[in-house]
Amino acid sequence: MESDRTKKPAQPDLMDHEYDGIQEYDNPMPRWWVWIFWGTFYFALCYFLWFNVYFKGTSVAEEYTADMSAAREEMAKRDLGAAITEEALEKLAANPAMMTDAQVIFKKRCVQCHGSDGQGLIGPNLTDDYWIHGGGKLLDIFGVVNGGVAAKGMPEWGKQLSRVEVAKAAAYVGTLRGKHLTGKAPEGTLLASVAPAKP
Repeated sequence: MESDRTKKPAQPDLMDHEYDGIQEYDNPMPRWWVWIFWGTFYFALCYFLWFNVYFKGTSVAEEYTADMSAAREEMAKRDLGAAITEEALEKLAANPAMMTDAQVIFKKRCVQCHGSDGQGLIGPNLTDDYWIHGGGKLLDIFGVVNGGVAAKGMPEWGKQLSRVEVAKAAAYVGTLRGKHLTGKAPEGTLLASVAPAKP
């Protein structure tokens, strides 16, 4: 009688097909491989359902965008300091990433009155050299955006937006100065041509 040590392992069965004289053993996949396969399958299924069907979860790209926006918000707070100055607003206007954020604020809050490019609708044209309030400086723009103009229907955005958001919006409006887009007729006082803040 053969002991377990000397016993030859059973040969796997051959498959019933043959190609060019080659036959294939009927070897099942290793169990660990099968577990990994089914694990990845169920993970992919749950991932698809989470992000696309049932829950509409936040994607990695959306989380990254939100994190970067929060980081820029903190940077803007630091750059603005305790008091809003013309130099601080110019620094914001010169930062392309900040102005991308500011454009979102402008499109959400300002286009209804000032047009998609600041060319003016109900509100004045922000791209010409005529100014109703102040001398066209960024600090003047900040004051108008922050405090509003009740007589003209301009909301007091300082009560609805954060200080940083108001500063970004003012800096963005500063980048529109002097672009002279065709739009609403000039209103206010003609100033010497004001160069737009560097976007």
